[in-house]
Amino acid sequence: MDYRLFDSVRRQASPVEVELVEAYARGHVSRRAFVSRAMMIGLGAPLISAVIAACGSDSGSSSSGTTPAGGTTASGGTTAPGGTAAGGAVKQGGTLRIVAQTPSGPLDPVAMADLGTYCPVTTCFDYLVTASGGDVSPALAESWKPNADGSVWTFVLRQGVKWHDGTPFTSADVVATMDRLAGSNLKASIAAGSTKAIDDFTVEITLLNPDGQFPQQVGAYNPQSVITPKDFALGTTLDQRMTGTGAFKMTAYNQATGASFEANPDWWGGKPFLDKLEYTFSEDLATLVSGLQGGAADAITQFSVVGGDAILNDSNLSVQTIRGSAHRQIWMNCREGDFTDVKVRQAIALGIDRQALIDTILKGKGDIANDHPIAPIYPFFDSSQPQRERDVEKAKQLLTDAGKSGLKATMAFPKLQEIPQLAQLVQSQLKEIGVEVTLQQEATVDGEEWCKVYDSKVEPAGCDGGMDFGIVDYGLRGVPDVYLVKAYATGEWNSAHYISEPFRAATKAYQSSLDLDGQKAAIKDIQKIANEDVPYAIPYFYNILFATTNKVAGIEATGLGQFYCGKAGFTE
Repeated sequence: MDYRLFDSVRRQASPVEVELVEAYARGHVSRRAFVSRAMMIGLGAPLISAVIAACGSDSGSSSSGTTPAGGTTASGGTTAPGGTAAGGAVKQGGTLRIVAQTPSGPLDPVAMADLGTYCPVTTCFDYLVTASGGDVSPALAESWKPNADGSVWTFVLRQGVKWHDGTPFTSADVVATMDRLAGSNLKASIAAGSTKAIDDFTVEITLLNPDGQFPQQVGAYNPQSVITPKDFALGTTLDQRMTGTGAFKMTAYNQATGASFEANPDWWGGKPFLDKLEYTFSEDLATLVSGLQGGAADAITQFSVVGGDAILNDSNLSVQTIRGSAHRQIWMNCREGDFTDVKVRQAIALGIDRQALIDTILKGKGDIANDHPIAPIYPFFDSSQPQRERDVEKAKQLLTDAGKSGLKATMAFPKLQEIPQLAQLVQSQLKEIGVEVTLQQEATVDGEEWCKVYDSKVEPAGCDGGMDFGIVDYGLRGVPDVYLVKAYATGEWNSAHYISEPFRAATKAYQSSLDLDGQKAAIKDIQKIANEDVPYAIPYFYNILFATTNKVAGIEATGLGQFYCGKAGFTE
């Protein structure tokens, strides 16, 4: 170790940063975990590099021996953003044709709630930070810092950015955006007036509670947090007002058929390689797949193994796999009905054959889950927790003990990717423990109507009443905060209407921790409580798949379905 350089680095850092640097120097965190956490608290790339140089190298693996959140693995020779590819340099010009899921609702940046809407909106609008690979890095904000306890975050904004109409981007836009989000997507984090402009290019955000990972809430894995103009009124949609700070400008939109975009030559990230983007929408995966394979498209956004297996075996296409935390929650009503007894919920969890689901539905493209939303890719994942295995006889006994032998239940599920097949297999598996499941497909997958099957006014209010049993999708997130807060600790998306003060306390302890050790301790409790209470049976974390022709390079995708094409193009 270069102690002189190390001491110099420590003198430049804040107390929060020094604690992380010292943990890395002592070998308590891996290089991967150090870099991820350092970027989160705004240590900055030069200082991060200096610390690594001072401390020497390690194995470079993550603390849990897995890839980072949202890590992208090319399975067909795909390329990384940046202008070069295995097949040659990216050339200037061309129109990239993309097939994607049909938006189920309006292009409202604040209220959008489905994969089909995210892509058009995030093609035009930017976030304060990017969230590539699960880590955060500068976007409209060049740097950020928390105060000592993570309750106040200061963001220094990028200068010289313009809206598509030529209007300068300033802190006033960020303040107005945060105030709009305070009543909706970020209401658990901030209140109206929480964000103040220090000057034209500096904002200070005071949180309702300390949050050591707040930058993730203003990045791509919280998609509604895109920055919109200061006078962008609530309810305004992108097609009504075609603007943004992104790499492409919208030129046409039809919710049923598709959208068109042209390159923004003044984009702060540099002039895009492509001239245009053309999106074609369809709700039918077979149509999307045939469009790509038949030459009518150059890329397909998120697709599932079920229905998309032909793409996996096509040598003309390159498939990328994003390993992450995306999962399906099989929710059970903890407040009323047949699932209020924890023994019944544990029986359901014991009746599920998780590995069979992964092998049959995902063809191995996923990680086994343990009835909590903490994926193995997270650096604080507790791998020491025993994995719940299928036990038919124990499940039957629990049902008997609860007085629920011969239980009959109706399971609501959306027609989304592999979820119908998941519902059918779970129905079959639970029959073996004596539970008769009737399947009920929901009329709407996403959008404002998506939670009607369990809407309620009883605490915790929100998407949490109505039916007793169902499946809901949760996309990939760089950190699990959205799952923990919205699905478990509050009523907003709490389809199980689960109330646990120990769980809420553990979540608060996790969010308020600025150090990895504190997060690990809280997450261990979170995993244990969720696994024992089982408001949600979570069988697996599924990999995100997207594909392009072999001549396309530089697309950056997220596990939520967005495509970023500012550095994308065709190879020579």
